[in-house]
Order: sequence, then structure tokens, then C-alpha cells
Amino acid sequence: MSARWRLRFRRRASGSGRHPVVALAGNPNTGKTTLFNRLTGMRQHTGNWPGKTVLRTEGVCLSPFGTFRIIDLPGTYTLLAATAEERVARDFICFGQPDATIVMADATALERHLTLVLQVMEITNRIVVCVNLIDEAQRKGVAVNTGALEESLGVPVVATSARSGSGVTELMRAVRQVVDGRIELRPRQVTYGELVEQAVDDVIAMMDPMLAAHVNSRWLALRLLEKDHTVFEALREYLTERDMPQDTLMDGILALAGR
Repeated sequence: MSARWRLRFRRRASGSGRHPVVALAGNPNTGKTTLFNRLTGMRQHTGNWPGKTVLRTEGVCLSPFGTFRIIDLPGTYTLLAATAEERVARDFICFGQPDATIVMADATALERHLTLVLQVMEITNRIVVCVNLIDEAQRKGVAVNTGALEESLGVPVVATSARSGSGVTELMRAVRQVVDGRIELRPRQVTYGELVEQAVDDVIAMMDPMLAAHVNSRWLALRLLEKDHTVFEALREYLTERDMPQDTLMDGILALAGR
């Protein structure tokens, strides 16, 4: 296996003694870098993502709830992979299988930032929403009901001020609970029309025997039906890295996507 895939599409090894991997995602200017620096301090390093001229930053978080490996994903507004940064973020969340993903949202412009939250929730339910800049929101007279938001989204929501450190302990407690499976996660699922849902079910039925234990088949089916060629490429690379047969599967998916 190449070094590229060891880095990018790692295998989850529960109980192996490794540190849980936590992805940090969010729009630019949400305080993501500030939170990353607070969590990791000087225990961080940077480089480029394998095969991409996109900055890769990761570090180690020593928290009261254990040690975590934090992967700071490129700041993105969407996971539709129009840019190299979006593709890196999307592929890591989908195929890299982090133990949890923190999605940053700006408390002063929450509605706009929930688009990315919902997109990440389509890929994984192992998510904690971090409503950051809560102090700025309060100064502007904006109140955020995190309890109601948590109930609506079906995943943990924690308000923070990464700059002051407020709420960061509670955030990492929620991350620990997600990693350990001690929170019932009921992420809101977007449903599409009957014809789309039937096509999704057909693609899932084809993929599940091979992929169900590894990736979110529903999200993958939706992207493949959209004929997102970057997802086709990522899936081929993923199957190749794991020495999985791909020709029959990919041919079947292409046939369904083109119907």
C-alpha cells in the first residue's frame, strides 16, 4: 500500500490503542484555526496533502478526556468538490473515516453555515457541531438556542469561544462521547423525490455487500447518481488501495447513473 493511501484513506482500528482521529471542518473565518491552535498548542505540524498542493495541518490534543489526533481540514463552504480544498475535506470525511468530525459554525451567521453542517451529516453521523464566536453573537444581541438546534439536527451542539477558551472543555467532552458511542446520534436526513430515492436504493443494494462497513453508501450513491466524476475517481482509488474488485461494481453504478 502506498504512503498516499496510508495517509488519506486510513483503516479504522478500534481498540488498537491508537489515538482517536478527529477531523476539524468548517467555513473559512469561523475560528477553526484558533480552535485548532488552542487544542493542539505546539504539538502540530504541517505539510501538503498527498498528491495535492493543499496545506495539511495536524496535531495532538491532550484533553481531560484523553488524547486525540486532530486533522485540520481545509476551510470550505461546501463539499461539492469544485476546488481541491473541497475535495480534500470531502474525501477525508467520507473515506478517511475519522472517529469524529467537529464542524465549526459562526454563531453570528448560523443559518449560512448550516449548509456545510447538513452536507457533513449526509456523510457521517459521528459529528459534533461547534457553534463558535458565541461571544461575538452575544455582543450583537444574537441568541443561539443550542438545545433546540441539537434536537433539530440530532447531533451534539456545543457553543464556544475558541479565542477565550469558553466551551472548549464541553466540546471535547462531547467528542469523547461520540468516539465512545455514548451519545444516541439521530442526524437529520434529507429525503429526495420517489424516483431519486428508488435509484439511491438500487445503487446502495449494489454497493452494500462490499462497502457498507466502510463508507456511507447513501451519500456515495447520491453523489454517483449526480455523475460527480471526482467521487468516481475517489471510489476507484479507495477500492484499489484496499485491493477490492472494482470493474463490475463501477460498471453497474455507471449503468444505473446513466439510466
